Amino acid sequence: MARFAIWLACALALLASSISFAAIVEHSFNVENFVATKLCREQEITAVNGGLPGPTIGVKEGDTLVVHVFNKSPYGITIHWHGVFQLQSQWADGPSNVTQCAIPTGQSYTYRFNVTGQEGTLWWHSHVSWLRATVYGALIIQPKHGRSAYPFPKPHKEIPILLGEWWNANVVDVENEGLAAGIAPNISDAYTINGKPGDLYPCSENDMYKIKVERGRTYMLRIINAALNNQLFFKIANHTMTVVAIDASYTDPYETDVIVTAPGQTVDVLIKADQPVGSYYMAARPYVSVPLPTVIPFDNTTTRGIFAYEGSESNNPVMPTLPDFLDTPTAHKFYTNLTGLAGGPHWVPVPLDVDEHMFVTVGLSTEPCEEINATCPNGQRFSASMNNESFVFPQNASMLEAYYYGRVDGVYTTDFPDNPPIVFDYTNPSLSNVEPLIFAPKSTKVKKLKFNSTVEMVLQNTALQAAENHPIHIHGFNFHVLAQGFGNYDAVSDSTKFNLVNPQIRNTIAVPSGGWAVVRFQANNPGVWLVHCHLDVHLPVGMAMAFEVGNGPTPSSTLPPPPSDLPRC
Repeated sequence: MARFAIWLACALALLASSISFAAIVEHSFNVENFVATKLCREQEITAVNGGLPGPTIGVKEGDTLVVHVFNKSPYGITIHWHGVFQLQSQWADGPSNVTQCAIPTGQSYTYRFNVTGQEGTLWWHSHVSWLRATVYGALIIQPKHGRSAYPFPKPHKEIPILLGEWWNANVVDVENEGLAAGIAPNISDAYTINGKPGDLYPCSENDMYKIKVERGRTYMLRIINAALNNQLFFKIANHTMTVVAIDASYTDPYETDVIVTAPGQTVDVLIKADQPVGSYYMAARPYVSVPLPTVIPFDNTTTRGIFAYEGSESNNPVMPTLPDFLDTPTAHKFYTNLTGLAGGPHWVPVPLDVDEHMFVTVGLSTEPCEEINATCPNGQRFSASMNNESFVFPQNASMLEAYYYGRVDGVYTTDFPDNPPIVFDYTNPSLSNVEPLIFAPKSTKVKKLKFNSTVEMVLQNTALQAAENHPIHIHGFNFHVLAQGFGNYDAVSDSTKFNLVNPQIRNTIAVPSGGWAVVRFQANNPGVWLVHCHLDVHLPVGMAMAFEVGNGPTPSSTLPPPPSDLPRC
């Protein structure tokens, strides 16, 4: 009898361990101001739980994440869960005045959503003003309970690497001063690795991120570009990296000694500690996509940390040779050599039948400076647009609430164009100041989509004002990147370059400077979803639009009602 009881207990324990279950993962975010000391000075910043970056959140696929946000800062705040689909939790997406209004000072809101059909590296950040400069953190999604294997050998240790950007100023003031003057805001004073600038900056010799590794071990670096306005090259001296995932989507393994990421993107790499015992710098510096002879100001500094082997006594780490700031060929090689892991976990085949074809120009523009006593240069204000429409966020309404309650009049219109109003030589720099090309009217326009329709977007960069690589992020969806190239997109010749077998899957695409990218996705998530440039210098001046996706035929494909505690405008 005793043996049977032991056997039964073991059998039940084995059964319980084999059953997949989901957990509720709960966190509290206290958003408040505190004084940080960096670069020889004290600077008050807004951050979560007194840290920079904020807390890393770890969940397993299938878990429910519950985050209580207490706003103790002087600003309205939201949190965007960058790359999370928000299936049946559309109200938790986070962009201010799109899916919710900001949480007022002194109030709180609880984000609650299930993490479904995704695993890998994502992140969270504020989606109000420039506050994401200091309000951000990693969101790591592990394989679901009961399925622990990656599609590659399990690394010895996993390390989030968040690349950030730092100002010796209040970032809200920096943005507002630029908007008031009608010009681009001031550039940053430093870059950071996990909140630390490193020893190339003043007073920062002891403010440098350090990784300790064992020789012979393999590590996963979960690299997140949390910078506001700069794409970044990243290298570790004398080491190669193997890319295994981007934007929480697995890739075919790709070996490289340098990666480049645009703001919003994530890259998971495996790195083997196979070099002689010693210390090696890991470093990041900007990739500046504006071609010569155009000159724009940018933060041309370099952040670095230490990749140190156990037992190393070296005080002279080896420094990697980083690409030149303007090295577009290296950046383009990295971006275009990545392919998806067809058949891997959460792989989605490319939809072949397209319902909606869109050709969308993305670029800089201007608008008249009409205020009395305004100081805008030449009477024009810096602006940006998509298909010559410069997006304006509603001031006193949430677009998703307006859609849900059928009260969109006065909030937004549903006539975002499928094509630009004027066809021209988009990438010709000699047209950069030709009227009426450079003037874009202000509007709040969305594109209506039927549920489950397949959308193909040609994202065409323009040379108006200046050609520049624009990272375009689509909320609520992943998309297949079918092809990328330079010049003006040619529907006949360039469509033959489409990868319909194993294209990379992303949520943010770096549209090549003076070039184009083609993405395709299935609109299987009802709601209102923002589409925008993830350079925060461009978002508030209009480089955005949105999709209004209708309901499907079932309860699980229907937009649920808003939660009772959703912040109101």
